[in-house]
Amino acid sequence: MKILKHAHLLGGAFLVAGTSIGAGMLALPIVSAMGGFFPAIIVYLICYSVMTATGLLYLEIALDMRKDSNIISMANRYLGRSGKVFSWIIYLFLFYCLSVAYISGGGAFIKSLAGDYLSLSASALIFAILFASFVYIGALAVDRLNILLIIGLAISYFLFIFFGIEHVDLSNLLIFNSKAAIFSFPVILVSFGYQGIIPTLTYYMKKDYKKIRLAIILGTSLAFLVYLIWEFLILGIIPLEGKFGLKQALSQNLDAIQPLRYYTNIKGIYYIGQFFSFFAITTSFLGVSLGLFDFIADGFKIQKKGIKKILIALITFLPPIVITLINPKLFLVALNYAGGIGGALLLVLLPTIMVYSKRYIKKEKATNQLFGGKPILFVICIFVVFVLFVEIFQEINRIVS
Repeated sequence: MKILKHAHLLGGAFLVAGTSIGAGMLALPIVSAMGGFFPAIIVYLICYSVMTATGLLYLEIALDMRKDSNIISMANRYLGRSGKVFSWIIYLFLFYCLSVAYISGGGAFIKSLAGDYLSLSASALIFAILFASFVYIGALAVDRLNILLIIGLAISYFLFIFFGIEHVDLSNLLIFNSKAAIFSFPVILVSFGYQGIIPTLTYYMKKDYKKIRLAIILGTSLAFLVYLIWEFLILGIIPLEGKFGLKQALSQNLDAIQPLRYYTNIKGIYYIGQFFSFFAITTSFLGVSLGLFDFIADGFKIQKKGIKKILIALITFLPPIVITLINPKLFLVALNYAGGIGGALLLVLLPTIMVYSKRYIKKEKATNQLFGGKPILFVICIFVVFVLFVEIFQEINRIVS
């Protein structure tokens, strides 16, 4: 019985970690390289702490909701119609941004295989159509494919550590620019995004608050550890400056894998990295697309049958595909938008103001609360304003330059 209980807890923790870890990893070393490895650790710690806390805030809400409730239902209950509309808009914005990022990244992988035979736009279209078809078929098809992809992701990650560790140059890790590190907040923040599964996790673990809380903390801690090892390897292997360095990759909206071929004498490391990139992007695309597909079907009350199912697919996939075809190099830009706006508002601000409404306006009693009361909620809101400011500043700078 104890083994079963621990398995249940670990299952919840892996669900949190697995939802967090994905294609965002490919952008993390690129966006944090200008600040350096040690400032990046501080940014990771802050985002890890905030996103763990907001997961626990979502849990506080979910414990008092009926089964199968989602974020929209929570917002409707505690923030009214305006909160529901706000959640709708930000949810779609976040998931469309993520879809654009993943289609762009997946297209880059196919382009790397096809060489000059395919354009980047055509490669992105092939990726989108190929894997969108699994989402259209249904959750079972996605589940079967996802198992294979997760196995591939784990194997390629550990192989990369094994072969890459000897190529780390510790002098590459000594860069320290705290001001530059600030601009990595949006992408690092969204890389800890898992809060959408909290309602599911709550019922999966039978509303056992202590176990769910521990699963959230273990899951985000595992994601934090995986990210730090990845950050150490990429920043240690690839220098910031120079041709094909991380600075150039950032300016060209490339992921962390592309420069690898120029800084190791083992070609296998680059190819391992390429397949890790593919597995990470594809698992993330499938998960986000499946969630968005079901959200649209439920939100618009459209049955997933016949011509109506095709309509759901068009609403789900057509906007991100069109945006990607217009500009297929949007991987980093889309992730910045997702984290700096969508993630900050939906995953951080929304649970904070919902809990405030629950505790202090509706005065609903709850024994299972995040520590800190009003002050911690205020600090989280200030953090959201900070991240939004960083994203707006980056966007203005991008337009001006």
